[in-house]
Amino acid sequence: MSSATAVRRRRFAWIGAALLALAAVVPAQASDYQPDVTFKLETGIGQGKMIFTGVGGGIDGVVNPTLQVEPGDVVQITLVNGDGALHDIVVPEFDARSDQISGQGSSSVIVFRAGEAGEYLYLCSVPGHQAAGMEGMIQVGARTAEAETLPSIVRDPADLPAPVGDRAPRELDFTIETVEKKARLADGTSYRYWTFNETVPGPMLRARVGDTVHVTLKNPADSTMTHSVDFHAVTGPGGGAELTQVPPGGEASFSFKALQPGIYVYHCATPMVAHHITNGMYGLAVIEPEGGLEDVDREFYVMQGELYTVEDHGTRGDLGFSVDKLLDERAEYFTFNGAVGALTAEHPLKAEVGEDVRIFFGVGGPNATSSFHVIGEIFDRVYDQGAITNEPLRDVQTTTVAPGGATMVEFGLDVPGRYILVDHALSRAEKGLAGFLHAEGEENPEIFRKGR
Repeated sequence: MSSATAVRRRRFAWIGAALLALAAVVPAQASDYQPDVTFKLETGIGQGKMIFTGVGGGIDGVVNPTLQVEPGDVVQITLVNGDGALHDIVVPEFDARSDQISGQGSSSVIVFRAGEAGEYLYLCSVPGHQAAGMEGMIQVGARTAEAETLPSIVRDPADLPAPVGDRAPRELDFTIETVEKKARLADGTSYRYWTFNETVPGPMLRARVGDTVHVTLKNPADSTMTHSVDFHAVTGPGGGAELTQVPPGGEASFSFKALQPGIYVYHCATPMVAHHITNGMYGLAVIEPEGGLEDVDREFYVMQGELYTVEDHGTRGDLGFSVDKLLDERAEYFTFNGAVGALTAEHPLKAEVGEDVRIFFGVGGPNATSSFHVIGEIFDRVYDQGAITNEPLRDVQTTTVAPGGATMVEFGLDVPGRYILVDHALSRAEKGLAGFLHAEGEENPEIFRKGR
C-alpha cells in the first residue's frame, strides 16, 4: 500500500470518527432546545405608539404582552414585521437577539433558556423604538408579592397648587417631611429613594412676591440620614439649609420673605449634596409677581433627574447607589418625575385641543443639563431660566435648562394626538427619559393631515 493511500485512509478514518462523534452529540443538543413554550409577536403602530402585539393563544391582540414562562423553560419567540419598518427583538438578560427585519411580513426567531424567577425586559433595540413603546416583560415563575405591591414615588404632573391670582401678600406655612422608601424605578426594578413628602419631585411651593413663608422640615425617626432643604428662592445663608440640618427624629423651621418672582428649584443640601439630590430630594418653588400669572387652561409640574446605580441600566431587582458613577457623572437612568414610565404609563399629561398649556419645568439633576423639547409642538412662550417677569422668548423649539435651574413654557394645542416630552439629548430616552402629552379633540386638517 502506497504512502499516499495510507494518508487517505487515515484521513477518512478521522473524518468518520468525527462524524460519529457529532452524530452522538447533536441529538442531545437539539433536544435541549426543543421549545417548551412558544410565542408570536407582531410589530406595528397602535395606541399612538410603536408596539408589539401578541398573536394567538392567551396573548392574542394584547399590546406588549407579558410572556409567562417557568425557570428553565426553553422559550421560542417568533417576531413578524407587521408595519414594514426595521425592527428586532432583544432579551438582554438572556443574551437573546433576533436578526433585524424590514419589509411587511418578514420574520425572525429567537430561542433561549429562561433563568431564575423574576421579571425580564424584551424590547426592540433599533434606536428610539424602545422609547416609542416597543418593550414588554417576560415573567419567569410566579410574580412576587413585592412586585405586586411596590409603591410609586411619582408625582402626578397635574398635582400642583392653584395659581395665586391677584391677592395681597400673606403668611404661608409650608411643611415638608423627608421620607426614605423603596419604590418602583422601572418594571421589575426598585430603588431606595429619599424624598420630600414621598414623591419626586417634592410638593410645589406656590407663593407671591411679598409673602412670608414659614418652612418646617421634619425627618422621621426611621430615616437613616440627616436631611435639610435649600430654597433657591430664599435670600439668606444656605437658602435655609444652615437652619435645617435635621437628624432622624427631629424637625426645624425657618421663615423667609419672597422678594423676587421666578421659578426656583429647592433641594436637600446635606453632604454629600449630590447624593441626596440624585436620590430624589428636589422640587420647585413658584413665586408669582404682583397680580399673578396670566390665565391658561392647563398647568403641569415636571422635573428631570438622573440616578447612578451600581447595576447597569435594565438590570432587574433592587438596585443600589454608586458613588463612583455619581462622581464620574455616568448616570444609568434619566427620569421625568422620578421613575421610568412616570409620564408615559403612570401619569401622562392630558389636555384638549384648543387649550393653552403651561409647564413648569425644572432640573433637579444633580449633573445633567436638559434640552427640553416637546415633539410635535413649538413653545409659543419660554420664560428663560424661570425669569417670569422678563419678556418671554417666542416660537422656541428647544430650551436649555441647567441643573438647579427651571423654566416656564406655554403653548396652544391645535391638533389632537400624542406629543412626546424629551430631553433632546435623545440617547437619554433609551435610559428612561420620555413623557406623553395626550391631546384630545377634533382633527384640524388645515394645520396637519395625512397626504397632500
